[in-house]
Amino acid sequence: MTAGITERVLPAFHARLREELTFPLAWERYPGDFPAWRAEARAVARESLLQPAGPGTEPFDPVTVDEHAEGPYTARTVEFALSRYGRARGSLLVPHGAGPFPAVLVLHDHGGEFTIGREKAVRPRSGLPERGRRALAWADRHYGGRFAGDELAARGYVVLAVDTLGWGDRGPLAYEDQQALAANLLQLGTSLAGLTAHEDIRAAAFLASLPEVDSHRVAALGFSMGGYRAWQLSALSDDVRAAAAVCWMTCLRHMLVPGDNTLRGQSAYFMLHPGLNRHLDIPDVASTAAPKPALFQAGGADRLFPPAGVTAAYRKLRAVWESQGAGDRLTTEIWPGVGHTFGRGMQDSAYDWLDRWVAGEGRADRPHGRVPGR
Repeated sequence: MTAGITERVLPAFHARLREELTFPLAWERYPGDFPAWRAEARAVARESLLQPAGPGTEPFDPVTVDEHAEGPYTARTVEFALSRYGRARGSLLVPHGAGPFPAVLVLHDHGGEFTIGREKAVRPRSGLPERGRRALAWADRHYGGRFAGDELAARGYVVLAVDTLGWGDRGPLAYEDQQALAANLLQLGTSLAGLTAHEDIRAAAFLASLPEVDSHRVAALGFSMGGYRAWQLSALSDDVRAAAAVCWMTCLRHMLVPGDNTLRGQSAYFMLHPGLNRHLDIPDVASTAAPKPALFQAGGADRLFPPAGVTAAYRKLRAVWESQGAGDRLTTEIWPGVGHTFGRGMQDSAYDWLDRWVAGEGRADRPHGRVPGR
């Protein structure tokens, strides 16, 4: 689709609807103190997930399907109850040694490639050679030839990667199937984005529960759709103590413009919570994670997230973290000339950031100093 989608599909009053979004729960409009704002904003965000009351307390009942040593860590395939509706398999990398170790939940991207999911984050090691070939090609195209999970495990982190519904072992979807899947879930009183968020919350809880993991040092990392899921998870889950989000942050008005991917539908449904935008802008939701350590990286030449929207979002994020005396815990980067990719330079910067804020001296379980009263 091209910029003509606005004329072909959207109503003439689309721009007026967009401008009428005032985000009444945004931090800069909220008259109360920060804890009260965060509690109310998080409650609104959680309600928008459209999940049944009481999910998330089921036992994980994990089973190790296979494992083998891989250099400085052991690679396992694990199966566990991802929700009350079913079980899923994950790739789990555990460093050798006594532990407990810091940990990272690596959330895979979208990219329209559904045959692989967790294999985008962790190098596939056995079976299904076609998936292996696709994973290697995907790593070359978007990750500088690296697998983020394996890089982090070699640095001493426990790593978990799980297929999202529709990918890998839980798919594969065809691109045009996304809208039908989303529509059917809405008919059933839930949403695709909400189910995905709930499963990410469960995956983080599972990771934090492992005996090899220091539950006070669990982070989320993701690129593209995985970046969205990383900051969203930090906002929604107390199990996640820090998040590194790559190539997914903007303000809503900067995103709802002709030519943007969001207007196509399809992939947007994995990140579209019904009614949430009536209350909060995108960086408002992300800001409910404050004062947790947070890293946001963007490419200066990313056509999906142009610099104007990124800069506006960063400004809103900065105001919240600094209001809590935690400005040093927020790192925002725009990489000149970089497109929609998570190359080696950005990765090295992100891994160093994780070493500082999750594994090292500035780690997330340490107090960050006085929080100003409001």
